[in-house]
Order: sequence, then structure tokens, then C-alpha cells
Amino acid sequence: METRKVIIIGTGPAGLTAAIYAARADLKPLILEGHEPGGQLTLTTEVENFPGFEHGVMGPELMGTMKKQAARFGAEFLQVMCTDVDLSKRPFTVKTSTGQSYAADTVIVSTGASAKWLGLPNEKELTGRGVSTCATCDGFFYRDKVVHVVGGGDTAMEDATFITKFAKKVYVIHRKDSLRASKPMQERAFKNPKIEFLWDSVVTEIKSNDSGVCGIVVENLKTGAKENRDTDGLFYAIGHTPNTSFLKGQLHLDEHGFIRTHSGPETNVPGVFACGDVQDSYYRQAITAAGSGCQAAIKAERYLEGH
Repeated sequence: METRKVIIIGTGPAGLTAAIYAARADLKPLILEGHEPGGQLTLTTEVENFPGFEHGVMGPELMGTMKKQAARFGAEFLQVMCTDVDLSKRPFTVKTSTGQSYAADTVIVSTGASAKWLGLPNEKELTGRGVSTCATCDGFFYRDKVVHVVGGGDTAMEDATFITKFAKKVYVIHRKDSLRASKPMQERAFKNPKIEFLWDSVVTEIKSNDSGVCGIVVENLKTGAKENRDTDGLFYAIGHTPNTSFLKGQLHLDEHGFIRTHSGPETNVPGVFACGDVQDSYYRQAITAAGSGCQAAIKAERYLEGH
């Protein structure tokens, strides 16, 4: 096998920024695009908080432009999944879904984190048309509208509170009669006059029209009663699952499965770096992911210079 200087596993803003920096440094990176080329932004409509776009930009357009920018400098892209890695010896070995294996002096992991879904039939089709997994990305679009948020943890309370800056009413749907969120987050939400709670309840159906989401069906788990509710938006705040299963325990993870990093993008294995949502459970923004991708590429370049 030819040994590549850098292999980047995953795309999205982190992986593509790492690809741009690595390619400009003449490292000729190989990028394995994964099951969702471009990451979660390809499921997003308008992105208005990425610097440099005065009037916003469509998520797929932004990712497509970043990919072209990396390719312009010599980055090579393969539309394959990474299924396994061997980080125990050098060069590292990266195996793909096609059965092909590649060797690498450095590896950058940017596989992201996948939002948890309810499993309703049309939820993914309605993403960007009333269904969202990112309040800070999409809350702005619900000014003076009615929104429902699903969840009971800190993320749900943060999202609900954030959306009240724009929406006229926010309903939090939780399957239990008490919240998992920390006491301070609970108190903040309870004190907010725009937030109301629907306890012991789950969403069983999403209704839509030509414009997108127009209503939901909510079932009370204790009584079995079902209620049709009008809504302009449905936000999922039930957590994210980091895409780290292919690592098979070779990198240190936190209690939620996110890669532990130090000194920016460094992992417990020298020469292996992580960037983006796969190591960030807090910010989860395109711009912070891009920044960490820059860090990972620079650290990889300096690692190669030193070894």
C-alpha cells in the first residue's frame, strides 16, 4: 500500500477545512467522505451565521464550495465509508466499505455526530421545512411563530429558552413527568412565560402541507389520549450520537462517546487528530467545526515535520 501523509475520515465543515489546509500545505490528503458527504449541513437549508455570507447561504452549497476549494489544491475524495482503523502501529491502516485499505502517517477524524431522531416516517423529508435538530441554527426563522421542542435534558431547556427570543410560544414535549435537565436550566425554563410543558407525552405523527410542517399529533402516555396540535416548527433536542463506532476503543472517549482531545485536536494516539462534532458536544456549530479542522491540519503538518 502507498502510504499517504494524511487521511481525513469524514467531511462536513471540519473535514473539509482540514482538507483545504492540508492540501495547501502540499500534503495531498485523501478524504473518505462517509455515509453523509458534507455532514449535517447538507440537511440544512439556509445558513445565516457562517461568516462571509451577508445574505446567508444554503447548507449544501456551502459544503459543495468547500469541497471544490479543497480539490483545487489537490485533495483527493473517495465516496466510501471508513469501516475500521488500526492505530496500534505505524503507518496507520484505514479500511473502507469497498474492502480497500489505505496506509497513513497521520489520520484526522472528522466523522461528526448524528442527531437522534424520533423515527417518524416523514421527519427527515421535512428537515429544513419545519423539522430541525439545531435551535441556534434555525430558531431565527420562527419569529412570532409557535414551536414545539422534544426533550427533557439540558439541551432541550437551552433550545427552548433560545427559541423564545424569536417565537411567540414554545411548548416542550417530554415523555416523563419530570425533567433530566440540571436544576438551574429547569428553573430558567419554568420562569420563562413563553414556555409551556406537555408532560408524559410523545409525538406520534408530523403533519405537513406544501409549505412544510403545519401540525403534530401528541399522545399522552398515561391516558392514551391523542391531540392534534398546530405548530410552525418541531425541534428535536434529544441528543447526538458521535460517529465513533469504527474506532473500536482505540481512541479515548468521554462518557457520551465523544473523542477526548487535548492541546486542540490531539488525541491519545500521537499522529491522530480529531475535529468537529465528533469531539465537540457543546458548540456543534459550523464555524467552530471549521476552526477545529484548521487546527487539526496544522497539527498534522507539524507532526509530519517532526517525524
